[in-house]
Amino acid sequence: MVEGGIAKADKTEFTECWRTTWKTPYIMRLALSAGIGGLLFGYDTGVISGALLFIKEDFDEVDKKTWLQSTIVSMAVAGAIVGAAVGGWINDRFGRRMSILIADVLFLIGAIVMAFAPAPWVIIVGRIFVGFGVGMASMTSPLYISEASPARIRGALVSTNGLLITGGQFFSYLINLAFVHTPGTWRWMLGVAGIPAIVQFVLMLSLPESPRWLYRKDRVAESRAILERIYPADEVEAEMEALKQSVEAEKADEAIIGDSFTAKMKGAFGNPVVRRGLAAGITVQVAQQFVGINTVMYYSPSIVQFAGYASNKTAMALSLITSGLNALGSIVSMMFVDRYGRRKLMIISMFGIITCLIILAVVFSQAAIHAPKIDALESRTFAPNATCSAYAPLAAENAPPSRWNCMKCLRSECGFCASGVQPYAPGACVVLSDEMKATCSSRGRTFFKDGCPSKFGFLAIVFLGLYIVVYAPGMGTVPWIVNSEIYPLRYRGLGGGIAAVSNWVSNLIVSESFLSLTHALGSSGTFLLFAGFSTIGLFFIWLLVPETKGLQFEEVEKLLEVGYKPSLLRRRNKKGKEVDTA
Repeated sequence: MVEGGIAKADKTEFTECWRTTWKTPYIMRLALSAGIGGLLFGYDTGVISGALLFIKEDFDEVDKKTWLQSTIVSMAVAGAIVGAAVGGWINDRFGRRMSILIADVLFLIGAIVMAFAPAPWVIIVGRIFVGFGVGMASMTSPLYISEASPARIRGALVSTNGLLITGGQFFSYLINLAFVHTPGTWRWMLGVAGIPAIVQFVLMLSLPESPRWLYRKDRVAESRAILERIYPADEVEAEMEALKQSVEAEKADEAIIGDSFTAKMKGAFGNPVVRRGLAAGITVQVAQQFVGINTVMYYSPSIVQFAGYASNKTAMALSLITSGLNALGSIVSMMFVDRYGRRKLMIISMFGIITCLIILAVVFSQAAIHAPKIDALESRTFAPNATCSAYAPLAAENAPPSRWNCMKCLRSECGFCASGVQPYAPGACVVLSDEMKATCSSRGRTFFKDGCPSKFGFLAIVFLGLYIVVYAPGMGTVPWIVNSEIYPLRYRGLGGGIAAVSNWVSNLIVSESFLSLTHALGSSGTFLLFAGFSTIGLFFIWLLVPETKGLQFEEVEKLLEVGYKPSLLRRRNKKGKEVDTA
């Protein structure tokens, strides 16, 4: 008998989740209420992509300084690092429910601060508060759902958190589109996040603490009462006995190493089970970020503009499609994660991600090479003092158009006014300013400053969508599932917190460097770099991450006690049978 349930789940399918929750709707109520944290997580990470386009229009300094744009985006990630680190301690000390309530308060404060921000630095402060909430919610919501779920459907229920994350991102793009023509555009976009935070706060007040955390704190009667509402009557005693054995073993461990934070950290890294769990948990979290996903979610409208779609509204509408595909992929994960397993989904996902990134690199490279040429005469006569300073000497010589194209013009920090006759014909390379944009638009032409008109733009959107399709069911949701079930109960909050911190640190590195990388390497080089990181991530997932499908928490612990090796690295005896040498 083991902690987390008595039923084997090797053949669990998506229908089992719905069958169980239909008989016991209380389970779904717990999962969906806690999962609103995932919705907030997704909304606040997704909404900034559209809001940033309008923040740049309101504040010239933001428009002119890419580092300030990156800071506005990435400060939420910096806050999430702190939120995840502190959240791990709060989870173990005060419980999962209290952590979610605190996260809701932080979400609400951040939303209000951003909505009324008079200057960019105030937006940054609001983003930091939101980050605190995102960091806590990112590791607490799946943990709460995992500990309140029967093992046979645990993967599918934790996937609801992933679905709500991607659903939150999709919702953020809908909100962005809804407020495009509303006065205060980005203020509404950022402020709406306060509403679901209030809803979750009210719902969580009526819900109980995690039964496993309660038992750990010697609140046995309360723990039993919750388990009786989750499990069939004939399974409750088995669950209580499993909890008792698990907690007694951990209390014996605690008596040896102590209960302070320092002692707990020392005990975690001195425990081979926790070390192996962290190796797997941190690997999947870091790999999730270095495939480049959050650059797509944070900057997808910008990436769409890089592909040659200049309109803010068009860019956000196309980004809505990628976000919708992300949400759809999360549903696929719910259907298959308990049937085919965590490890298999991640490995298949990584192969697809690498393929799409390489193709995207080729597409953006061809788009840059075949960008429209510069018309020297038109650049010189477009308007008084309008010629791009870097191109002016060539324009004065009436240089052949083959020497410069739109992409080189944009890299010189100038703007490109496309031809009014044909979309891919030579155009004017002019000064990058609102005045030039208005002049270009007044002539019925399109002004480009982030990307060039390209015949390859459609392909970029297609493979960006395919990238999301292969990412979402595997690397999108599974890392959070793995981290909710791979650590012993005593170290579950701490282990999940450490892994979440690694996720957010990686997120910060990737999101803070993305715009700088695209300026230095171009979109093509940046996607190729992510393909390289993804290949490294695939290798370490194959090497370090065991399959936990259908296993009870205690069985996962026993698996890690032995140590995991891929089948190719296991020594075989003379009869051809595998021998575990760990």
